[in-house]
Amino acid sequence: MRKTILYVAAVLLLAVGCKNADQSSVIQLPVPPRAAGQTDMLQFAAPPIENVGIGVVGLGMRGGDAVQRLTFVPGCRVAAVCDVETDRAEKSLAYLKGKGLSANVYSGEEESYKALCEDPSVDLVYICTDWIHHVPVALYAMEHGKHVAIEVPSAETLQACWDLVDTSERTRKHCMILENCCYDFFEMTALTMAQQGVFGEIIHAEGAYNHNLDPFWKAYWNNWRLDFNSKHRGDLYPTHGFGPVCQALNIHRGDRLTTLVAMDTDPFNGPKHTKAAGMEDKPFANGDVTMTMLRTQKGKTILIEHDVLTPRPYNRMYQLVGTDGYAGKYPIQEICLRPEGAQNVNYQNLGYEKVYRGESLEQLMVQYRNPILTPELEALAKEVGGHGGMDFIMDYRLVYCLNNGLPLDMDVYDLAEWCCVTELSRISLENGSAPVEVPDFTRGSWDRIPGFSYAFAK
Repeated sequence: MRKTILYVAAVLLLAVGCKNADQSSVIQLPVPPRAAGQTDMLQFAAPPIENVGIGVVGLGMRGGDAVQRLTFVPGCRVAAVCDVETDRAEKSLAYLKGKGLSANVYSGEEESYKALCEDPSVDLVYICTDWIHHVPVALYAMEHGKHVAIEVPSAETLQACWDLVDTSERTRKHCMILENCCYDFFEMTALTMAQQGVFGEIIHAEGAYNHNLDPFWKAYWNNWRLDFNSKHRGDLYPTHGFGPVCQALNIHRGDRLTTLVAMDTDPFNGPKHTKAAGMEDKPFANGDVTMTMLRTQKGKTILIEHDVLTPRPYNRMYQLVGTDGYAGKYPIQEICLRPEGAQNVNYQNLGYEKVYRGESLEQLMVQYRNPILTPELEALAKEVGGHGGMDFIMDYRLVYCLNNGLPLDMDVYDLAEWCCVTELSRISLENGSAPVEVPDFTRGSWDRIPGFSYAFAK
């Protein structure tokens, strides 16, 4: 009941605050002018790199796995590894040596990443540190001639988003968000169907990160993730649910985000976790559940949720609502299309839609197979693993595009747009769920590209 009330209230706020209110009622944020001589990075393609030298910074949960996974990706090599904990760096090196490979090792000092960024054998810095170190490492790497790929969330503040955008534009270096959920097999197939018009026009989408982290808090180095949640309010981890639906809605490729409204619960469970962890007894900032709604320039809407503090089952929602069809991943994977002869259906039949689940859905997904997912690549991805294979597909595409001098699937504007929700949601919450303007990180170029697409070598 509480969720229903909050959802209805958020819908009303979005409708009133975003569509009908005069612009003076929307909190507006400055868009810094682009520096003289700088141009945007839309469809930017760097010179091809035959064998990409990758330096992995941060070798905890995500980084250690990335080192192992990258050894299966063609067209690259792990050239260097780095972590403040020497034993983690040595563990990754031992794995590489076990496969007959070698890498330079940097460890021990908090700023040891700088030596890796200066290493001439490194072309791409792959950043898997705790969140607060993402941006400093990325900025230093780009300033020293390296492309960067940053784990999610790549940035936590608007200033950090602008810093990454401006540095990428000025240095002409890729700055990609490592959003693996954009490479989930269902999301990729639904995106292909949307691009082919199967759902009609996509007018609404939903995404979430609902994941009970009770068993995992202590696994994070120095309890950094629980500490971050205790100190910050808003949607702190938006991109898993947000990124894939933004691609389907062609954000900054024909449409743009304009307005955001957020609402949250009080922090009921958070203080219990900090107390159990023996952390400092201070007010817990992040609500147990945060909901954010956004509107686009072309009148589409998006709902995203964040909940890492309740026992709800894992759920990224992922829903696309079109004028002629629907795709949903949770709690049941299904595709629904407008049925023929719907005018003759008994009004008490509440499930008359043409629904594809199970075997019929599998057949449909084969029919609309994403162009990236060749049977061979899909099989290799599932064999190597990484969240069922989507991590491997993400790494494969990143390296493939660098090998062939192609634009990346996700650019620095995707990074900024998907990550800015954290601070924008906080601003909305701290102002009574007021509507907030979403900055145009492309600075006016959001409709120059006619739609999201993958690049392939000719």
